[in-house]
Amino acid sequence: MVKKMLLVCAAAFLCFSMSPVQAASAGEDFTFGLLMVGPYNDRGWSQAHYEAGRYVEEKLPGAKMIYIDKVNPADRQGVTVPQLVDDMVSKGAKLVIANSDDMKDGIREAAVQHPDIFFLHISGDDVITGKAPKNLANLMGRMVYGKMMAGFAAAMTTRTGKIAYLGPLNNEETRRLAAACYLGARYAWVNVKGKDPKDLQFKVTWIGFWFNIPGVTADPTQVAQSFIDTGHDVIVSGIDTTEGLVVARQNRNQGKEVWAVPYDYVGACEGAENVCLGVPYFNWGPDYVEFITPAMQGEWKQQWVWNAPDWKDINNPDTSAVGFKPGPALSDGARSALDTFIAGLASGEVQLFKGPLNYQDGSVFLKEGETATDKQIWYLEGLLEGMTGESKTK
Repeated sequence: MVKKMLLVCAAAFLCFSMSPVQAASAGEDFTFGLLMVGPYNDRGWSQAHYEAGRYVEEKLPGAKMIYIDKVNPADRQGVTVPQLVDDMVSKGAKLVIANSDDMKDGIREAAVQHPDIFFLHISGDDVITGKAPKNLANLMGRMVYGKMMAGFAAAMTTRTGKIAYLGPLNNEETRRLAAACYLGARYAWVNVKGKDPKDLQFKVTWIGFWFNIPGVTADPTQVAQSFIDTGHDVIVSGIDTTEGLVVARQNRNQGKEVWAVPYDYVGACEGAENVCLGVPYFNWGPDYVEFITPAMQGEWKQQWVWNAPDWKDINNPDTSAVGFKPGPALSDGARSALDTFIAGLASGEVQLFKGPLNYQDGSVFLKEGETATDKQIWYLEGLLEGMTGESKTK
């Protein structure tokens, strides 16, 4: 799948390949390490990566995963990413995956220190900027599509016209995903439901990190409850964990008509079926296989890959980097409309990052008829007009 997408992204943005760094000896077991920002069983971002590692073990004979989770400032104070990499290398790791944007500087430093080890950084751009040593590659799923679907489902369901977005920290990645969610919601609101875009409210609140760190971030449980208390009846989550879904379920059990869309992990709806509209999720396994296979064979190439869903079947576990699993709380009518919307995204008939689009402050993002390049979307500078919340990093 990676090779297939390289042809696409080379034309649209930037992909790179360079000569191999080293060859793995034939017949040897191949140990790869996984550094995860959160718990391996968080039912969100980190669990999706952990299960991808198990997928690699199933698909590639000889591949063995070792992992360290909770690699974040709260759980591992004073411990650096290069130190954790040193530990993995001492245990035989020949390739190390760092699964968070926050590990960007540390994993680059580790790659310089270990030129004979392969490194894969999730969501970074060091290959694009030229900062990456030749043994470091970048991978990300094109989740803007999944977030468009999430926003679409939210707008098809809301009764109040008030959708809330529970955001992590504010950076280019999170802004583009929040904006994609809004654009999907606006499309459903205007083009399917026939309503005035001015009547759609889309509020973004950032908690300050990918998940709750007491005393450091805003409490996502309190933020989610505040959304509901102020009339927002659909919470779309952008954080790694499930507080938005949990709070929605608690309020539904109290008789309130509210819904939620979790994030990251295909099984996130489980236990909250009465409020879950669906989940946009990452499926890292196939791409992990695509990167680890050449490393095992001595054919590693440096790449920057931003992989789209497999439009033939976005929920195919062996081919699609990004999927959307409709939830039990999504109505039949909304699900049918969503299927049509997904078909439009697949064919290119539906283009949401297309002008006219302005930033929140009224400045022009895309002119009339202009379609955003991958670079414009990847490095989105702020929230869009029609969204409320902090637009740019202070």
